[in-house]
Amino acid sequence: MLSIAIIGRPNVGKSTLFNRLAGKRLAIVDDRPGVTRDWREAEGYLLDQPVRILDTAGLEETFDESIEGKMRQQTELAMSKADVLLFLVDGRAGITPMDEHFAQWLRKQKKPVVVAVNKCENEKATQSAVAEAHKFGFGTPLPISSAHGEGIEGLYFAFEPYFPKIVEPEDTAEASGGSLSSEQDQSRFDDIEGDMDFEFAPESDPENEDEKSIKIAIAGRPNAGKSTLLNALLNDTRVMTSPVAGTTRDAIAVDWEYAGKKIRLVDTAGLRKKARISDGVEKMAVEDTLRAIRLAQVVILVIDATMPLEKQDLQIADHILDEGRAMVIAVNKWDLIPNKKEWLDEIHYKLGISLAQVRGVPVVPISALKGSNLTRLMDDVLKLFATWNIRVNTGKLNRWIRMMESRVAPPLFEGRSNRLKYMAQINVRPPTFILWVSKPQSLPDTYKRYLMNGLRDAFDMEGVPIRLLIRTSKNPYQD
Repeated sequence: MLSIAIIGRPNVGKSTLFNRLAGKRLAIVDDRPGVTRDWREAEGYLLDQPVRILDTAGLEETFDESIEGKMRQQTELAMSKADVLLFLVDGRAGITPMDEHFAQWLRKQKKPVVVAVNKCENEKATQSAVAEAHKFGFGTPLPISSAHGEGIEGLYFAFEPYFPKIVEPEDTAEASGGSLSSEQDQSRFDDIEGDMDFEFAPESDPENEDEKSIKIAIAGRPNAGKSTLLNALLNDTRVMTSPVAGTTRDAIAVDWEYAGKKIRLVDTAGLRKKARISDGVEKMAVEDTLRAIRLAQVVILVIDATMPLEKQDLQIADHILDEGRAMVIAVNKWDLIPNKKEWLDEIHYKLGISLAQVRGVPVVPISALKGSNLTRLMDDVLKLFATWNIRVNTGKLNRWIRMMESRVAPPLFEGRSNRLKYMAQINVRPPTFILWVSKPQSLPDTYKRYLMNGLRDAFDMEGVPIRLLIRTSKNPYQD
Protein backbone atom coordinates (compact mmCIF):
# COMPACT_ATOMS: atom_id res chain seq x y z
CA MET A 1 0.00 0.00 0.00
CA LEU A 2 1.37 3.42 -1.00
CA SER A 3 2.23 5.73 1.93
CA ILE A 4 1.69 9.46 1.33
CA ALA A 5 2.90 12.12 3.78
CA ILE A 6 1.11 15.48 3.54
CA ILE A 7 3.70 18.23 4.05
CA GLY A 8 3.42 22.01 4.23
CA ARG A 9 3.61 25.07 6.39
CA PRO A 10 0.97 25.61 9.11
CA ASN A 11 -2.68 26.19 8.21
CA VAL A 12 -2.61 25.22 4.52
CA GLY A 13 -5.27 22.50 5.00
CA LYS A 14 -3.23 19.33 5.58
CA SER A 15 -5.55 17.88 8.23
CA THR A 16 -8.64 18.72 6.16
CA LEU A 17 -7.18 16.77 3.23
CA PHE A 18 -6.16 13.94 5.58
CA ASN A 19 -9.75 13.64 6.84
CA ARG A 20 -11.07 13.81 3.26
CA LEU A 21 -8.89 10.93 2.08
CA ALA A 22 -9.49 8.90 5.26
CA GLY A 23 -13.24 9.25 4.77
CA LYS A 24 -13.90 10.38 8.34
CA ARG A 25 -12.93 13.10 10.81
CA LEU A 26 -9.82 11.75 12.47
CA ALA A 27 -7.61 14.82 12.74
CA ILE A 28 -8.67 18.00 14.56
CA VAL A 29 -9.24 20.89 12.14
CA ASP A 30 -9.21 24.58 13.11
CA ASP A 31 -8.47 27.90 11.40
CA ARG A 32 -5.58 28.59 13.76
CA PRO A 33 -2.10 27.43 12.70
CA GLY A 34 -0.20 24.80 14.68
CA VAL A 35 -3.20 22.72 15.80
CA THR A 36 -1.64 19.46 14.54
CA ARG A 37 1.50 18.58 16.49
CA ASP A 38 2.18 14.84 16.24
CA TRP A 39 2.03 12.98 12.95
CA ARG A 40 -0.72 10.43 12.56
CA GLU A 41 -1.61 7.85 9.94
CA ALA A 42 -4.77 6.24 8.61
CA GLU A 43 -5.87 4.12 5.71
CA GLY A 44 -7.96 5.82 3.07
CA TYR A 45 -8.67 5.94 -0.63
CA LEU A 46 -7.71 7.92 -3.69
CA LEU A 47 -10.80 7.09 -5.76
CA ASP A 48 -10.68 3.24 -5.75
CA GLN A 49 -7.03 2.94 -4.74
CA PRO A 50 -6.27 2.17 -1.05
CA VAL A 51 -3.48 4.35 0.38
CA ARG A 52 -1.94 5.06 3.76
CA ILE A 53 -2.03 8.78 4.56
CA LEU A 54 0.25 10.52 7.07
CA ASP A 55 -0.87 13.86 8.47
CA THR A 56 1.98 16.04 9.76
CA ALA A 57 2.49 19.21 11.77
CA GLY A 58 3.15 22.46 9.93
CA LEU A 59 6.76 22.95 8.93
CA GLU A 60 8.53 25.67 10.91
CA GLU A 61 12.10 26.99 10.64
CA THR A 62 12.82 25.88 14.21
CA PHE A 63 15.46 23.38 15.26
CA ASP A 64 15.52 23.71 19.06
CA GLU A 65 13.67 21.74 21.77
CA SER A 66 10.65 24.04 21.77
CA ILE A 67 7.20 22.69 20.84
CA GLU A 68 7.70 24.06 17.30
CA GLY A 69 11.09 22.35 17.06
CA LYS A 70 9.64 19.05 18.23
CA MET A 71 6.80 19.42 15.71
CA ARG A 72 9.40 19.67 12.95
CA GLN A 73 11.16 16.55 14.28
CA GLN A 74 7.85 14.66 14.19
CA THR A 75 7.25 15.81 10.61
CA GLU A 76 10.70 14.62 9.54
CA LEU A 77 10.02 11.25 11.17
CA ALA A 78 6.74 10.92 9.25
CA MET A 79 8.49 11.81 5.99
CA SER A 80 11.02 9.03 6.53
CA LYS A 81 8.16 6.51 6.68
CA ALA A 82 6.40 7.72 3.52
CA ASP A 83 6.87 6.56 -0.07
CA VAL A 84 5.76 9.85 -1.65
CA LEU A 85 5.48 13.41 -0.30
CA LEU A 86 2.47 15.63 -1.04
CA PHE A 87 3.60 19.25 -0.70
CA LEU A 88 0.54 21.39 0.05
CA VAL A 89 0.44 25.18 -0.37
CA ASP A 90 -2.34 27.71 0.22
CA GLY A 91 -3.83 29.06 -3.03
CA ARG A 92 -5.55 31.97 -1.33
CA ALA A 93 -2.44 33.23 0.46
CA GLY A 94 -0.23 32.59 -2.57
CA ILE A 95 3.33 31.26 -2.57
CA THR A 96 5.25 32.58 0.43
CA PRO A 97 9.00 32.73 1.09
CA MET A 98 8.50 29.91 3.62
CA ASP A 99 6.94 27.74 0.90
CA GLU A 100 9.97 28.41 -1.32
CA HIS A 101 12.36 27.58 1.52
CA PHE A 102 10.69 24.24 2.23
CA ALA A 103 10.43 23.39 -1.47
CA GLN A 104 14.20 23.75 -1.69
CA TRP A 105 14.55 21.54 1.40
CA LEU A 106 12.18 18.89 -0.01
CA ARG A 107 14.33 18.59 -3.15
CA LYS A 108 17.09 17.17 -0.93
CA GLN A 109 14.90 14.42 0.57
CA LYS A 110 15.39 11.96 -2.34
CA LYS A 111 11.69 11.08 -2.41
CA PRO A 112 9.07 11.81 -5.08
CA VAL A 113 7.17 15.04 -4.41
CA VAL A 114 3.75 16.08 -5.75
CA VAL A 115 2.65 19.72 -5.34
CA ALA A 116 -1.01 20.54 -4.68
CA VAL A 117 -2.41 24.07 -4.37
CA ASN A 118 -5.23 23.93 -1.81
CA LYS A 119 -8.29 26.17 -1.27
CA CYS A 120 -8.89 26.56 -5.03
CA GLU A 121 -12.68 26.85 -4.82
CA ASN A 122 -12.38 30.13 -6.76
CA GLU A 123 -10.16 29.52 -9.80
CA LYS A 124 -9.70 33.21 -10.65
CA ALA A 125 -8.54 34.06 -7.14
CA THR A 126 -5.98 31.25 -7.02
CA GLN A 127 -4.74 30.88 -10.61
CA SER A 128 -1.68 33.05 -9.93
CA ALA A 129 -0.67 30.77 -7.04
CA VAL A 130 -1.06 27.69 -9.26
CA ALA A 131 1.07 29.31 -11.97
CA GLU A 132 3.72 30.43 -9.48
CA ALA A 133 3.99 26.93 -7.95
CA HIS A 134 5.55 25.67 -11.22
CA LYS A 135 8.85 27.19 -10.13
CA PHE A 136 9.25 24.58 -7.38
CA GLY A 137 10.30 22.09 -10.07
CA PHE A 138 8.09 19.21 -8.90
CA GLY A 139 5.97 19.00 -12.04
CA THR A 140 2.54 20.45 -12.74
CA PRO A 141 0.86 21.77 -9.56
CA LEU A 142 -2.61 20.34 -8.90
CA PRO A 143 -5.41 22.77 -7.91
CA ILE A 144 -7.59 21.13 -5.24
CA SER A 145 -10.09 21.97 -2.52
CA SER A 146 -9.74 19.73 0.54
CA ALA A 147 -12.85 21.18 2.13
CA HIS A 148 -15.05 20.48 -0.92
CA GLY A 149 -13.35 17.35 -2.26
CA GLU A 150 -12.44 18.93 -5.59
CA GLY A 151 -9.37 17.82 -7.54
CA ILE A 152 -9.04 14.38 -5.92
CA GLU A 153 -9.00 12.69 -9.34
CA GLY A 154 -5.98 14.83 -10.21
CA LEU A 155 -4.16 13.51 -7.14
CA TYR A 156 -5.04 9.96 -8.20
CA PHE A 157 -3.35 10.36 -11.60
CA ALA A 158 -0.34 12.14 -10.03
CA PHE A 159 0.27 9.24 -7.64
CA GLU A 160 -0.69 6.49 -10.10
CA PRO A 161 2.93 5.77 -11.16
CA TYR A 162 3.81 4.98 -7.51
CA PHE A 163 0.90 2.62 -6.74
CA PRO A 164 2.07 -0.94 -5.99
CA LYS A 165 1.10 -3.51 -8.60
CA ILE A 166 -0.55 -5.85 -6.09
CA VAL A 167 -2.46 -4.56 -3.10
CA GLU A 168 -3.37 -6.94 -0.28
CA PRO A 169 -6.68 -6.06 1.39
CA GLU A 170 -6.43 -5.35 5.09
CA ASP A 171 -9.09 -5.68 7.74
CA THR A 172 -9.46 -2.32 9.47
CA ALA A 173 -12.72 -2.92 11.32
CA GLU A 174 -12.85 -1.46 14.81
CA ALA A 175 -14.05 -4.01 17.35
CA SER A 176 -15.72 -2.87 20.50
CA GLY A 177 -18.14 -4.45 22.88
CA GLY A 178 -21.77 -3.67 22.34
CA SER A 179 -24.49 -2.74 24.79
CA LEU A 180 -27.71 -4.68 25.08
CA SER A 181 -29.44 -2.48 27.60
CA SER A 182 -32.46 -1.35 25.58
CA GLU A 183 -35.78 -3.13 25.90
CA GLN A 184 -35.85 -3.79 22.16
CA ASP A 185 -32.41 -5.44 22.19
CA GLN A 186 -33.24 -7.56 25.23
CA SER A 187 -36.59 -8.74 23.82
CA ARG A 188 -34.89 -10.89 21.21
CA PHE A 189 -33.72 -13.14 24.06
CA ASP A 190 -37.24 -13.86 25.36
CA ASP A 191 -37.36 -17.26 23.66
CA ILE A 192 -34.21 -18.62 25.33
CA GLU A 193 -35.64 -18.59 28.87
CA GLY A 194 -35.17 -22.01 30.46
CA ASP A 195 -32.86 -23.34 27.72
CA MET A 196 -29.91 -24.89 29.59
CA ASP A 197 -28.15 -25.68 26.31
CA PHE A 198 -28.13 -22.04 25.18
CA GLU A 199 -24.70 -20.69 24.28
CA PHE A 200 -24.61 -17.22 22.77
CA ALA A 201 -22.73 -16.67 19.51
CA PRO A 202 -21.31 -13.14 19.46
CA GLU A 203 -21.03 -11.39 16.11
CA SER A 204 -17.28 -11.30 16.60
CA ASP A 205 -15.97 -14.49 18.23
CA PRO A 206 -12.99 -13.66 20.54
CA GLU A 207 -11.62 -17.20 20.13
CA ASN A 208 -11.09 -16.61 16.40
CA GLU A 209 -9.55 -13.15 16.65
CA ASP A 210 -5.91 -14.00 17.26
CA GLU A 211 -4.83 -12.08 14.16
CA LYS A 212 -6.71 -8.89 15.08
CA SER A 213 -5.13 -6.11 17.11
CA ILE A 214 -6.03 -5.50 20.74
CA LYS A 215 -7.06 -1.83 20.91
CA ILE A 216 -5.58 -0.03 23.91
CA ALA A 217 -6.18 3.65 24.67
CA ILE A 218 -3.93 5.61 27.05
CA ALA A 219 -6.03 8.22 28.88
CA GLY A 220 -5.78 10.54 31.87
CA ARG A 221 -5.49 14.13 32.98
CA PRO A 222 -3.10 16.56 31.21
CA ASN A 223 0.61 16.10 31.97
CA ALA A 224 0.19 12.73 33.69
CA GLY A 225 2.75 11.15 31.34
CA LYS A 226 0.55 9.49 28.70
CA SER A 227 2.76 10.34 25.71
CA THR A 228 5.90 9.45 27.65
CA LEU A 229 4.36 6.05 28.39
CA LEU A 230 3.55 5.47 24.71
CA ASN A 231 7.13 6.32 23.72
CA ALA A 232 8.51 4.09 26.49
CA LEU A 233 6.41 1.11 25.39
CA LEU A 234 7.48 1.56 21.77
CA ASN A 235 11.06 2.42 22.73
CA ASP A 236 10.80 5.24 20.22
CA THR A 237 10.03 8.97 20.13
CA ARG A 238 6.75 8.45 18.32
CA VAL A 239 4.85 11.38 19.88
CA MET A 240 5.89 14.73 21.30
CA THR A 241 6.42 15.06 25.03
CA SER A 242 6.72 18.31 26.96
CA PRO A 243 6.32 19.61 30.53
CA VAL A 244 3.66 21.93 29.08
CA ALA A 245 0.20 20.50 29.74
CA GLY A 246 -1.96 19.99 26.64
CA THR A 247 0.88 19.19 24.22
CA THR A 248 -1.05 16.24 22.74
CA ARG A 249 -4.21 17.17 20.86
CA ASP A 250 -5.04 14.49 18.31
CA ALA A 251 -5.53 10.86 19.35
CA ILE A 252 -2.52 9.13 17.79
CA ALA A 253 -2.81 5.42 16.95
CA VAL A 254 0.28 3.22 16.58
CA ASP A 255 0.50 -0.47 15.66
CA TRP A 256 2.79 -2.51 17.92
CA GLU A 257 3.40 -6.09 19.06
CA TYR A 258 3.85 -7.42 22.59
CA ALA A 259 4.25 -11.04 23.71
CA GLY A 260 3.21 -12.25 20.28
CA LYS A 261 -0.01 -10.19 20.36
CA LYS A 262 -0.81 -7.45 17.87
CA ILE A 263 -1.54 -4.21 19.71
CA ARG A 264 -2.98 -0.90 18.51
CA LEU A 265 -1.95 1.78 21.02
CA VAL A 266 -3.77 5.12 21.04
CA ASP A 267 -2.30 8.15 22.81
CA THR A 268 -4.96 10.72 23.73
CA ALA A 269 -5.24 14.31 24.86
CA GLY A 270 -5.59 15.03 28.58
CA LEU A 271 -9.09 15.32 30.05
CA ARG A 272 -9.79 18.30 32.30
CA LYS A 273 -12.96 19.36 34.10
CA LYS A 274 -15.61 20.55 31.63
CA ALA A 275 -15.90 23.90 33.41
CA ARG A 276 -12.25 24.67 32.62
CA ILE A 277 -12.54 23.93 28.89
CA SER A 278 -13.31 27.04 26.85
CA ASP A 279 -10.97 26.72 23.87
CA GLY A 280 -12.54 25.20 20.74
CA VAL A 281 -9.47 23.12 19.89
CA GLU A 282 -9.39 21.62 23.37
CA LYS A 283 -13.09 20.75 23.08
CA MET A 284 -12.37 18.87 19.84
CA ALA A 285 -9.39 17.15 21.49
CA VAL A 286 -11.62 15.99 24.35
CA GLU A 287 -14.20 14.64 21.88
CA ASP A 288 -11.38 12.78 20.11
CA THR A 289 -10.25 11.29 23.44
CA LEU A 290 -13.77 10.17 24.39
CA ARG A 291 -14.14 8.54 20.98
CA ALA A 292 -10.83 6.72 21.46
CA ILE A 293 -12.04 5.40 24.83
CA ARG A 294 -15.32 4.27 23.29
CA LEU A 295 -13.54 2.37 20.50
CA ALA A 296 -10.87 0.88 22.79
CA GLN A 297 -11.01 -2.56 24.37
CA VAL A 298 -8.64 -1.84 27.25
CA VAL A 299 -7.90 1.64 28.63
CA ILE A 300 -4.72 2.41 30.55
CA LEU A 301 -5.65 5.25 32.91
CA VAL A 302 -2.44 7.14 33.75
CA ILE A 303 -2.44 9.07 37.02
CA ASP A 304 0.33 11.23 38.46
CA ALA A 305 1.78 9.72 41.65
CA THR A 306 3.07 13.13 42.77
CA MET A 307 -0.50 14.43 43.01
CA PRO A 308 -3.30 12.96 45.13
CA LEU A 309 -5.89 10.82 43.40
CA GLU A 310 -8.22 13.65 42.42
CA LYS A 311 -11.91 13.77 41.63
CA GLN A 312 -11.11 14.22 37.92
CA ASP A 313 -9.12 10.94 37.89
CA LEU A 314 -12.08 9.12 39.42
CA GLN A 315 -14.53 10.72 36.98
CA ILE A 316 -12.41 9.56 34.03
CA ALA A 317 -12.25 6.07 35.54
CA ASP A 318 -16.01 6.05 36.05
CA HIS A 319 -16.56 7.08 32.41
CA ILE A 320 -14.28 4.29 31.17
CA LEU A 321 -16.17 1.69 33.20
CA ASP A 322 -19.56 3.08 32.13
CA GLU A 323 -18.45 2.53 28.53
CA GLY A 324 -17.84 -1.11 29.45
CA ARG A 325 -14.09 -0.95 28.76
CA ALA A 326 -11.54 -2.97 30.70
CA MET A 327 -9.27 -0.62 32.69
CA VAL A 328 -5.77 -0.79 34.17
CA ILE A 329 -4.54 2.10 36.32
CA ALA A 330 -0.90 3.07 35.75
CA VAL A 331 0.47 5.16 38.63
CA ASN A 332 3.20 7.12 36.85
CA LYS A 333 6.25 8.93 38.33
CA TRP A 334 6.43 6.25 41.03
CA ASP A 335 10.19 6.80 41.35
CA LEU A 336 9.46 10.21 42.92
CA ILE A 337 7.35 8.81 45.79
CA PRO A 338 9.16 8.23 49.13
CA ASN A 339 6.37 6.56 51.14
CA LYS A 340 5.30 4.04 48.51
CA LYS A 341 3.32 1.58 50.68
CA GLU A 342 1.21 4.28 52.34
CA TRP A 343 0.45 5.90 48.99
CA LEU A 344 -0.57 2.57 47.40
CA ASP A 345 -2.80 1.72 50.36
CA GLU A 346 -4.49 5.12 50.02
CA ILE A 347 -5.18 4.72 46.30
CA HIS A 348 -6.68 1.24 46.81
CA TYR A 349 -8.88 2.67 49.58
CA LYS A 350 -10.13 5.54 47.40
CA LEU A 351 -10.80 3.21 44.47
CA GLY A 352 -12.71 0.83 46.72
CA ILE A 353 -14.99 3.67 47.85
CA SER A 354 -15.41 5.55 44.56
CA LEU A 355 -15.46 2.65 42.07
CA ALA A 356 -17.39 0.11 44.09
CA GLN A 357 -19.17 -1.09 40.93
CA VAL A 358 -15.95 -2.80 39.77
CA ARG A 359 -13.77 -4.61 42.28
CA GLY A 360 -10.15 -5.48 41.74
CA VAL A 361 -9.12 -2.97 39.05
CA PRO A 362 -5.36 -3.56 38.55
CA VAL A 363 -3.14 -0.77 39.87
CA VAL A 364 0.43 -0.82 38.54
CA PRO A 365 3.11 1.63 39.80
CA ILE A 366 5.38 2.64 36.88
CA SER A 367 7.92 5.19 35.77
CA ALA A 368 7.37 5.92 32.09
CA LEU A 369 10.43 8.18 31.97
CA LYS A 370 12.73 5.43 33.29
CA GLY A 371 10.81 2.58 31.64
CA SER A 372 10.29 0.69 34.90
CA ASN A 373 7.55 -1.90 35.52
CA LEU A 374 6.18 -1.66 31.97
CA THR A 375 6.30 -5.45 31.50
CA ARG A 376 4.02 -5.94 34.49
CA LEU A 377 1.70 -3.23 33.13
CA MET A 378 1.31 -4.95 29.76
CA ASP A 379 0.96 -8.39 31.34
CA ASP A 380 -1.93 -7.05 33.43
CA VAL A 381 -3.46 -5.50 30.30
CA LEU A 382 -3.41 -8.84 28.45
CA LYS A 383 -4.74 -10.72 31.47
CA LEU A 384 -7.59 -8.23 31.89
CA PHE A 385 -8.39 -8.41 28.16
CA ALA A 386 -8.81 -12.19 28.49
CA THR A 387 -11.12 -11.69 31.50
CA TRP A 388 -13.13 -9.12 29.53
CA ASN A 389 -13.78 -11.87 26.95
CA ILE A 390 -14.78 -14.57 29.45
CA ARG A 391 -17.72 -16.87 28.66
CA VAL A 392 -19.70 -18.84 31.25
CA ASN A 393 -21.61 -22.05 30.46
CA THR A 394 -25.39 -21.64 30.88
CA GLY A 395 -25.85 -24.79 32.94
CA LYS A 396 -23.04 -23.81 35.30
CA LEU A 397 -24.48 -20.30 35.56
CA ASN A 398 -27.91 -21.58 36.61
CA ARG A 399 -26.47 -23.97 39.19
CA TRP A 400 -24.59 -20.99 40.58
CA ILE A 401 -27.74 -18.78 40.69
CA ARG A 402 -29.60 -21.51 42.65
CA MET A 403 -26.76 -21.58 45.17
CA MET A 404 -26.73 -17.77 45.50
CA GLU A 405 -30.51 -17.73 46.01
CA SER A 406 -30.29 -20.41 48.71
CA ARG A 407 -27.67 -18.39 50.58
CA VAL A 408 -29.49 -15.06 50.42
CA ALA A 409 -33.01 -15.01 49.02
CA PRO A 410 -34.31 -11.85 47.29
CA PRO A 411 -36.56 -9.64 49.46
CA LEU A 412 -40.22 -10.59 49.46
CA PHE A 413 -42.63 -8.67 47.24
CA GLU A 414 -46.06 -8.11 48.83
CA GLY A 415 -45.43 -11.11 51.05
CA ARG A 416 -44.51 -13.41 48.16
CA SER A 417 -41.08 -14.64 47.07
CA ASN A 418 -39.38 -12.93 44.13
CA ARG A 419 -37.96 -16.05 42.51
CA LEU A 420 -34.80 -16.10 40.38
CA LYS A 421 -35.93 -18.17 37.38
CA TYR A 422 -33.13 -18.40 34.80
CA MET A 423 -29.84 -16.75 33.86
CA ALA A 424 -27.77 -16.69 30.67
CA GLN A 425 -24.76 -14.83 29.32
CA ILE A 426 -25.63 -12.93 26.15
CA ASN A 427 -22.43 -11.05 25.35
CA VAL A 428 -18.78 -10.43 26.13
CA ARG A 429 -16.73 -7.22 26.09
CA PRO A 430 -17.90 -6.65 28.81
CA PRO A 431 -19.47 -9.88 30.16
CA THR A 432 -23.22 -9.30 29.93
CA PHE A 433 -25.90 -11.44 31.59
CA ILE A 434 -29.70 -11.56 31.59
CA LEU A 435 -31.55 -12.73 34.69
CA TRP A 436 -35.25 -13.61 34.63
CA VAL A 437 -37.06 -12.95 37.94
CA SER A 438 -40.71 -12.96 39.00
CA LYS A 439 -40.86 -9.22 39.76
CA PRO A 440 -37.87 -7.40 38.17
CA GLN A 441 -38.98 -3.94 39.30
CA SER A 442 -38.85 -5.10 42.93
CA LEU A 443 -35.30 -6.47 42.88
CA PRO A 444 -33.24 -3.92 44.88
CA ASP A 445 -29.85 -2.62 43.72
CA THR A 446 -28.20 -4.12 46.81
CA TYR A 447 -29.24 -7.60 45.68
CA LYS A 448 -27.98 -6.93 42.14
CA ARG A 449 -24.59 -5.94 43.59
CA TYR A 450 -24.64 -9.14 45.64
CA LEU A 451 -25.08 -11.15 42.43
CA MET A 452 -22.46 -9.19 40.45
CA ASN A 453 -19.86 -9.56 43.20
CA GLY A 454 -20.72 -13.26 43.33
CA LEU A 455 -20.14 -13.54 39.58
CA ARG A 456 -16.70 -12.00 39.99
CA ASP A 457 -15.77 -14.40 42.78
CA ALA A 458 -17.19 -17.56 41.21
CA PHE A 459 -16.00 -17.07 37.63
CA ASP A 460 -12.78 -15.07 38.09
CA MET A 461 -14.01 -11.78 36.65
CA GLU A 462 -12.18 -9.42 39.00
CA GLY A 463 -11.36 -6.00 37.61
CA VAL A 464 -13.79 -5.83 34.66
CA PRO A 465 -17.22 -4.19 34.40
CA ILE A 466 -20.20 -6.59 34.34
CA ARG A 467 -23.62 -5.82 32.92
CA LEU A 468 -26.61 -7.50 34.53
CA LEU A 469 -29.97 -7.03 32.79
CA ILE A 470 -33.16 -8.00 34.65
CA ARG A 471 -36.27 -9.31 32.86
CA THR A 472 -39.49 -11.12 33.58
CA SER A 473 -41.08 -13.95 31.61
CA LYS A 474 -42.83 -13.06 28.37
CA ASN A 475 -46.62 -13.08 28.57
CA PRO A 476 -47.72 -15.89 26.19
CA TYR A 477 -51.09 -14.18 25.67
CA GLN A 478 -49.56 -10.82 24.70
CA ASP A 479 -49.75 -9.95 21.01
